[in-house]
Amino acid sequence: MRTSIATVSLSGSLTEKLTAAARAGFDGVEIFENDLLASPLTPEEIRTRCADLGLGIDLYQPMRDMEAVPEEQFASNLRRARHKFELMGRLGTDTVLVCSSVHPLAVDDDALAAEQLSRLADLAREFGIKVAYEALAWGRHVSTYDHAWQIVRAADHPALGTCLDSFHILSRGSEPKSLEAIADIPGEKIFFLQLADAPLLAMDVLQWSRHYRCFPGQGGFDVTDLVRRVLHTGYDGPLSLEVFNDVYRQADAGPTAVDAHRSLLALQEAVGVAPLPEPVVPTGVAFAELVTPDAGPVAAVLGALGFARTARHRSKPVDLWQQGEARLLLNTGPAGRRDGTGLAAIGLESPDPAGAARRAESLLAPVLPRRRAAEDAPLDAVAAPDGTELFFCATGRPELPNWRADFEDVTHEAGAAGVRRIDHLALVQPWHQFDEAALFHRSVLGLHAQESVDVADPYGLMRSRAVTNPDGSVRIALSVGAAPTDDTVHAQHIAFATDDVVTAVRRFRDAGGRVLPIPANYYDDLAARFAFADGELETYRELGILYDRDAYGEFRHCYTRTVGRVFFELVQRDGYRGYGAQNAPVRLAAQHGVTGG
Repeated sequence: MRTSIATVSLSGSLTEKLTAAARAGFDGVEIFENDLLASPLTPEEIRTRCADLGLGIDLYQPMRDMEAVPEEQFASNLRRARHKFELMGRLGTDTVLVCSSVHPLAVDDDALAAEQLSRLADLAREFGIKVAYEALAWGRHVSTYDHAWQIVRAADHPALGTCLDSFHILSRGSEPKSLEAIADIPGEKIFFLQLADAPLLAMDVLQWSRHYRCFPGQGGFDVTDLVRRVLHTGYDGPLSLEVFNDVYRQADAGPTAVDAHRSLLALQEAVGVAPLPEPVVPTGVAFAELVTPDAGPVAAVLGALGFARTARHRSKPVDLWQQGEARLLLNTGPAGRRDGTGLAAIGLESPDPAGAARRAESLLAPVLPRRRAAEDAPLDAVAAPDGTELFFCATGRPELPNWRADFEDVTHEAGAAGVRRIDHLALVQPWHQFDEAALFHRSVLGLHAQESVDVADPYGLMRSRAVTNPDGSVRIALSVGAAPTDDTVHAQHIAFATDDVVTAVRRFRDAGGRVLPIPANYYDDLAARFAFADGELETYRELGILYDRDAYGEFRHCYTRTVGRVFFELVQRDGYRGYGAQNAPVRLAAQHGVTGG
C-alpha cells in the first residue's frame, strides 16, 4: 500500500523533513500547516521539491473550528477556507483535513454541522478538493469517529468524507466492540487514514496526544486490528503516520523516518497486505564482542570469572575467551574507543542466517559492509539502533559457515567451572531511540517485547524493556539511562548464568576480582521482606549478592566493578523470569558511589 507521513512527525526544517521521508522510502507526506508557514519556500517550490524526491502530497492539514458555529463565524471560515484551497492548488494536493471543532462558539447541533460542512464541501469541489472530517478525541461536541461519520453521512456530499485517526479512536477505548462501527462506513467515504500508537497512560487525552504518540508497534494500542477493520471496508488510500512526540521532534529526522517506515512495513505484514520474508527468531547467543584499546583490565576480570583465552583469530587482533557455552571475543583492533572497553557486537545463533539477513534488509536494516580475509566465514551483520552489530551465526553446523573456524586454538589452562552461558545482555540506548530499539528487535529479529519498567536512579529515571525469544535463551534488556553524559549509567553489561552464584562469587573474589559494594541498608531491608535460612543473608551481605523473588522462583545476582564502559553480572536464576528490577536502584546508586568516590 501507499505509505505517507505527516511532516509534524519529524524534526528539522520542511526541506529536511521531506528529504528524510523520501530517503526512508515513503511515497507521500502530509504537509502540516505550521511547517509550510515557517518554510522560506513557496508552495510551488515545495511542490517541485516533493516531485523531485518522488513524494506525493497526500494531505494538507489541519483546518480547524469550521462547523456548527454562528453564521457570521462560518462566513469568516469560508473566506479562510477559500485562501487555503487556493494554496492547496499551488501545492498540488487535493485533500484537506478538517478537525471537529473546539471553538467556544460551537454548538451541539449535528444538523447545523452537516449543513455547514456540506457548504464547505461545495466550495472545496470548485477547487477539485476533498474534505476529510476527523473527530478529535477532545472535540467540543464531536469526539468519536462514529459521531463524525453520522454527520458526514447526513451531509451526503461527494466531496465530503471522513478521516479515521487511530489515536483519536483508540485513546477513547480499544475494546473490539468500540471499533465495530467502522464496518458501517463505506470505504470510498474514508478519505484518509492516520496512524499512531501510544503507551497506555492515565492522563489528559490532549496532553497524551501532543507529547506521547509513537509509531505503530511501539505502544499499547492494537493498531493492527483497527487497520484490518478499515481495509475490510474497501479503503485503498495511504497508510499515513501522524505522530506528535517530544523525542522525535528533537532527534535526527533521518533515523526517525526509517523507524517510522519500518513500523508501517511491519504493520502491513501484520494485516496481510504486504508479506515480508519470514522472521527468523534467534535460538541463542553465539558470542558477545568487546572492543578495547587495552585488553589487560578486562582480561583480568574475565580470568577471575573463570574464563580462559582459548583461541585467536587467524587474521585479526581478536581473542576468544570461553567458559561453558559463554563466549566473549576481545577485539583490540583500531575500532577500539579511547574511553575503554565497550560492547560492540553480539553473535546470534540463527536457524537460517541468510533468511535472517533477508528479513532485516526488508525492514530497512541493510547488511553492514565488512572487511574480511578470503578464508574468513561469510557472516552477515546488521546494526541495531544503538550501533551494536548483530551477527547471524551458525556455530558448529557443517552445512553452514562457522564463525568459530576463523579462530585457531591456543594452549590454555581450563578456568574454574561455574559460568554456563550468557543469561542476558543489557544495552543502553541513545535517549531518542528507546522506542525504535524495541520495534527493531521485535520486527527484525522476531523477539517478544515485554512491558517497560521504570527504575529510579539517583539522578533521574531509567526505563528498561526486555526482548526475548520463546525459551529465554536470548534475552536482551534495552534501557535508557537517566543522565545522557554519565558513563556509570550508560555502561552496557553482560550477565552470565551460573548454577551456584555463591561459589562463583567466592572464586571470583579469591582470584582477585572486585565486586560492586552493596550498602548494608539493602540487606536490612531484605531481612524485613523475606525469610532466609540461617546464615544465608549473612553470606549475601559478605559477598555483595542481591536477591529477588517472583511468582516463578528466586533470583540471586552479583555485579563486578565497571571496566571501561562494561560490567559483568553473575546470576542464578531458579525459575525467576525477571531481571532484578527491584534491585536496580541499589545497583545504580552503588555504581555512582564507586565512580564518584
